[in-house]
Amino acid sequence: MSTLPKIAWIGLGIMGSPMSENLIKAGYRVTGYTLEQEKLDRLAAAGGTPASSVAEAVKDADVVITMVPASPQVEAVAYGPDGILENARPGTLLIDMSSITPQTSIDLAAAAKDKGIRVLDAPVSGGEAGAIEAVLSIMVGGEQADFDEAKPIFEALGRTIVLCGPHGSGQTVKAANQLIVAVNIQACAEAVVFLEKSGVDLRAALDVLNGGLAGSTVLTRKKDNFLNRDFKPGFRIDLHHKDMGIVTDAARSVGAALPVGSVVAQLVASLRAQGDGGLDHSALLRSVERLSGAQV
Repeated sequence: MSTLPKIAWIGLGIMGSPMSENLIKAGYRVTGYTLEQEKLDRLAAAGGTPASSVAEAVKDADVVITMVPASPQVEAVAYGPDGILENARPGTLLIDMSSITPQTSIDLAAAAKDKGIRVLDAPVSGGEAGAIEAVLSIMVGGEQADFDEAKPIFEALGRTIVLCGPHGSGQTVKAANQLIVAVNIQACAEAVVFLEKSGVDLRAALDVLNGGLAGSTVLTRKKDNFLNRDFKPGFRIDLHHKDMGIVTDAARSVGAALPVGSVVAQLVASLRAQGDGGLDHSALLRSVERLSGAQV
């Protein structure tokens, strides 16, 4: 029998499915729960154990990992008679890898402490590709001892793993990450439209730009999306809209000005209002095209 901790994984979406599968590949026993049967079937095919509820998934777990869309979903799976806090054993380590508000993470850690459950907030960056390739950046908030215990699990999921401070710190850093990514995608999208309207070979232009100071992980990851107008969701506009709300609210609360970020947040909101919320965030290109007179 494996001596590795038993893991309950809650949330098997675009990110959660490949991440849980990487833990299975690393030798962990993973019991998973999500709302979609096909995702549970996928987990079973990968060697995991499907559960019929959150309570069933977590009851025998040493570590519970949540990866759900936003704060309301974290609260839904954590609290209440069928939730994690009422059904996990005292001493369990709860790692929330969702992207939520810092305050939600702080409140969850406080509520869990009353139940003898330890908490880390550990949101990730890298998108679907990073999840599949196990090269995510993982920004963590919580206690050093809990981080040290979780480190081998994180190492099966990502490459850059950093304890950023107390509870909520991981979410604060993730909010900053999403600010940078959104502004970067917007800048790339504007450059693409400018280059195309100028009659330049777009593929050649993006290759040379990505080799210089204008290069970025965003451009590397999203270049083909721009070139092929392929907006299959790796990270949906709907979720980035949620994240831009988190960062603008958090920045307001600490007195930090986000003049560019606030504009990009409105552009993301506009794209979502135009029906593109289910597309990848590289679809910010569509917004720039519309502003430039293109029919999209």
